[in-house]
Amino acid sequence: MITNEKLIKEAFEARENAYAPYSSFKVGAALLTESGTIYSGCNIENASYGETVCAERTAFFKAVSEGERRFLKIAIVGGKDGEKKVFAYPCGACRQVMSEFCGENFKIVLSDGEAVKVYTLNEILPLNFNSSVL
Repeated sequence: MITNEKLIKEAFEARENAYAPYSSFKVGAALLTESGTIYSGCNIENASYGETVCAERTAFFKAVSEGERRFLKIAIVGGKDGEKKVFAYPCGACRQVMSEFCGENFKIVLSDGEAVKVYTLNEILPLNFNSSVL
């Protein structure tokens, strides 16, 4: 079984690849599939800010492009180098992508490098818009 600590470690490793020349806020994510595979992602900024992609969506899109459709949990870490440690909560777009592929009990594991917080998707995105309303 892959632990939260293992996922957090993978997320910190992914964070090292972040491309964040504008905000200097680097984020890493590690997504665990039902098959036991971990897909990592980092944020990739762009001078045209709207084209920036978050670490969470990078990890999801990598996994989906490889045929994965069933996910258990994701670890997310982030912050500016050399500054106070923070919890990097997923943005609204990332929460919506999670909602597309995950059930309400999907786990979101956050770490500031010291403490860990775990939420379900339903806790961070209640009353979500998904295919059941179409």
